[in-house]
Amino acid sequence: MALAVTSSSSSSTAISKGLQHGSFRLLSDRPKPRTHGLNYSQRRFSVKALHAEPKRNDSIVPLAATIVAPESAEVVEKVEVEVEEENFEQLAKELENASPLEVMDKALEKFGNDIAIAFSGAEDVALIEYAHLTGRPFRVFSLDTGRLNPETYQFFDTVEKHYGIRIEYMFPDAVEVQALVRSKGLFSFYEDGHQECCRVRKVRPLRRALKGLRAWITGQRKDQSPGTRSEIPVVQVDPVFEGMDGGIGSLVKWNPVANVQGQDIWKFLRAMDVPVNTLHSQGYISIGCEPCTRSVLPGQHEREGRWWWEDAKAKECGLHKGNIKEENVDGNGNGAVHANGTAIVPDIFNTQNLVTLNRTGIENLARLEDRKEPWIVVLYAPWCQFCQAMEASYVELAEKLAGSGVKVGKFRADGDQKEYAQRELQLGSFPTILFFPKHSSRPIKYPSENRDVDSLMAFVNALR
Repeated sequence: MALAVTSSSSSSTAISKGLQHGSFRLLSDRPKPRTHGLNYSQRRFSVKALHAEPKRNDSIVPLAATIVAPESAEVVEKVEVEVEEENFEQLAKELENASPLEVMDKALEKFGNDIAIAFSGAEDVALIEYAHLTGRPFRVFSLDTGRLNPETYQFFDTVEKHYGIRIEYMFPDAVEVQALVRSKGLFSFYEDGHQECCRVRKVRPLRRALKGLRAWITGQRKDQSPGTRSEIPVVQVDPVFEGMDGGIGSLVKWNPVANVQGQDIWKFLRAMDVPVNTLHSQGYISIGCEPCTRSVLPGQHEREGRWWWEDAKAKECGLHKGNIKEENVDGNGNGAVHANGTAIVPDIFNTQNLVTLNRTGIENLARLEDRKEPWIVVLYAPWCQFCQAMEASYVELAEKLAGSGVKVGKFRADGDQKEYAQRELQLGSFPTILFFPKHSSRPIKYPSENRDVDSLMAFVNALR
């Protein structure tokens, strides 16, 4: 919904009526945002909804847009923002070394009221702080899937009060959610993958939201997901979604913190005394829906807390599907490949204290019923960021076990070997760690997600 202001007389009538019905508050009545001592000249802007609806018969349309501006800002006659054609690939190169604040300022300057920040309730609150620091008006929207943590809903309220804004919430279609739950239950994603549920609860609401914009701002960072986000630019033409003008190229996507490390985001949040989701103090880093999010443990990558029952290739919900380069993924989702099907990613777990097992080697090891010495073996894929995250601890484990009578091995279980590993070696997702005892043919699967060296050593010592 939107507040349409067309002239001084009509606006006076609408405002009077709005005050009478209590349908909205004037900007001057809102809590004044923090200024951090910044002085900016008066800026003029119009109010327009993220997902506009037809004007109501009584001409009173509640204020849905999130607008924050300096104290001297005023609502004036509505002016359409014209987006000039531009080479955003070239602009991305120009802004490659720019600070997040500079990128945010450029985005808000170019698109005015036709751009909005996508806020998930996690550490991307930094985007709101950067937008606030520019002194420009800005809008914030969020996808309420109906299954967020209570702490996330409380955080939304805290952020609104802290910045004196109103977040524009987008909700899934009730009929679609009802049909999904009635036909497949509340937790079907544990059995057949999260994509269908995410499509109903997140992707389609986002698609509706973006149809009311010409650009959007995300909190994507290159270090969040090495498999899918390592090459994101600070600005790009959105490869998946469409904007208000429709068609390919009608929406621009800004990623102001693309080149920022996660630890630096947190330093910024602490330095600026920005409120954060209380789930972060409980070990949550990447925060999504409650059933699909959990805290991460030592030795795990931050995205491993999302959809933990699935392989690394499925760690995107669909909001940033354009990050996945289909031409660089083989039929099994095994990462970049040559034309002949061989992976070009470098191998991992390389140390002289670790034995590399081929298919014949792992088959022979699995068949032995009376081994001379026990083995611990990781089933891995070198492109998997979660395998990469535990590389240091597994290599250290191999060094500690050298000469102890326990062999440490690795078996690459992706590609052509994946079906065998799933059928014979209990492979569920990467990485899977197995212990082969001396006097048992059946390997024992490491049950924990905690992959630091001390936890792995405790597992080995309990079974050796």
